[in-house]
Amino acid sequence: MSRIFIALIVACVAALNVAGASAQTFPQRTVKFILPFGPASGTDIVARLVGDKLSARWGKPVVIENRPGADGLVSITAFTSANDDHTLWWGPVGIIAVHPYDKEKLPYVAERDLIPIANVTTLSLSLSTPVSMNAGSFREYFDLVRANPGKFNAAAASGLADFLMMGFLKNNGLDMAKVPYRDIMQGPNDLAENRIQLLSSSLAIVVPLMTAGKIKVLAVTGRTRATIAPDVPTVREAGYPSLEMDSPGGPFGPRGMPLAVREQIAADIRAVVAANPELAKPLNATGQAFDIRGPTEFAASIKELNDKIAAIAKILGMKAATAQ
Repeated sequence: MSRIFIALIVACVAALNVAGASAQTFPQRTVKFILPFGPASGTDIVARLVGDKLSARWGKPVVIENRPGADGLVSITAFTSANDDHTLWWGPVGIIAVHPYDKEKLPYVAERDLIPIANVTTLSLSLSTPVSMNAGSFREYFDLVRANPGKFNAAAASGLADFLMMGFLKNNGLDMAKVPYRDIMQGPNDLAENRIQLLSSSLAIVVPLMTAGKIKVLAVTGRTRATIAPDVPTVREAGYPSLEMDSPGGPFGPRGMPLAVREQIAADIRAVVAANPELAKPLNATGQAFDIRGPTEFAASIKELNDKIAAIAKILGMKAATAQ
């Protein structure tokens, strides 16, 4: 056997050993989570809660970098530009699912540049109305809207919430004027004052006024009721299963990140969440719930949401943009 052939075998074995070792020893240095929202957002809260426990488990620092702006594109561009297997993007799938339909061109290809690591949470959206409308149920509310075309105003948080609401209104022949917001955090107050009559948003931002008796949350879009509002029915319970939609969220890795490394990170996340049940309370307060799934299951849930978004886009007559 030639020396060159032996050397090639040794090199291949060494490469396999290094790959296996890297999967088993991640991380080897500081890990950074880049987020599409600012401090105190739901995504920021869960990333910090889990990141703190991962840092203790890994013995390496976990740094949170908030990069809000351009509906998540600022953070995604920062992530893809880093091209570093210790820099991960952490955010809700709903952002990237609607990008092809609300952007003319995209600076990234999701399937190539955002590789699923772990589903950590699910977020339910909510549909809310002023208490002054005296709508006893979800169906009663939309019967009222149908009987008064063009009379009422609707608003939604940008992205998934807006997409879901507009698709539902058009598909059901409901005529409501859309009110745009630069900052959807103003929406709940306008809803309580009856300046708008429907708000599609995260549940967390309407709960304070719901608790104060000024807003009625008609339903949540998740498969199960939200811990933060257990008396609010799901859209399926309310008779509108077509509105059912969870937004999964968690970390994504850069292109080419090995499955073994992603499975290890997912297993570590599952372990720290299971070992620290107290993390659920502050998370539930944001309208989210833990739903730990590995990379393969996470990829499946992403496809499910993408398929739902594509169906809504068809109803709205929208075509997907292409990457630059």
